[in-house]
Amino acid sequence: MPAIKSICVYCGSGFGDDPVFAENAAALGRAMAEQDISLVYGGGNVGLMGTIAQSVLDHGGYVTGIIPDFLKARERLLEAVQETITVPDMHTRKRLMFEKADAFVALPGGIGTLEELVEQMTWAQLGRHTKPILMLSTKGFWKPLLSLLAHMRNEGFIRPGLELNYLVAEQVEDVIPMLTASVRRVGLVANADMIERRF
Repeated sequence: MPAIKSICVYCGSGFGDDPVFAENAAALGRAMAEQDISLVYGGGNVGLMGTIAQSVLDHGGYVTGIIPDFLKARERLLEAVQETITVPDMHTRKRLMFEKADAFVALPGGIGTLEELVEQMTWAQLGRHTKPILMLSTKGFWKPLLSLLAHMRNEGFIRPGLELNYLVAEQVEDVIPMLTASVRRVGLVANADMIERRF
C-alpha cells in the first residue's frame, strides 16, 4: 500500500494578520516530522514558509527547499535545511516540487500560493496525477475559492468528467489523516513525463 513520504506545502511568504496562521504552520511541521514525512517547499526563511520549515527541522524532520536563483536574496534562504536546490526559474521549481512530493497542502497565502494550488488541481483534473491536494482552510481562508469553484460548476465550466478532486481541512490535526485516507482510496499515480516541461 502506498504511503505518503513527502508533502509539498504551498504557503505565504508573509504571516498574515492572525497568529493562528503561523501556529497552524508550526503544528503541521511538527506533525509531519513526528510521522516521518518530509517537507518539500519553496526554500525561503520568511513568513509561513519559514515557520513550517523551521518546525519540521526543530522536530527532527527532513526538509527540501527549492528556490529560484532570483528569489534567494528576497526570501532569505533557510540554511539549516538538509537539501537546498537552486533552480534557474519558477517553471523548474514547480516541476521539481511536483516530482519530489507525494501530496500537496495549501496553507493560507497570496497569489503565488493560489497559483501553485490551482496548477496542481488543473494537472489532476487532466489526469496527470492522483496525488492528493488539500487546502487547510484556517478561519475559513479558502471559502471564497470554494465558492468560486462552485460557481464554475453551476455555470457549466467544470463539467461532468472533469471534476476537481481536492480535500478541505479546517483543523490542522486533520491534514495528515485526510491525505493518508485519500492515498489508501485512490493510490498514487504521477505521470510526470506527460506534464509539459513548459507550462
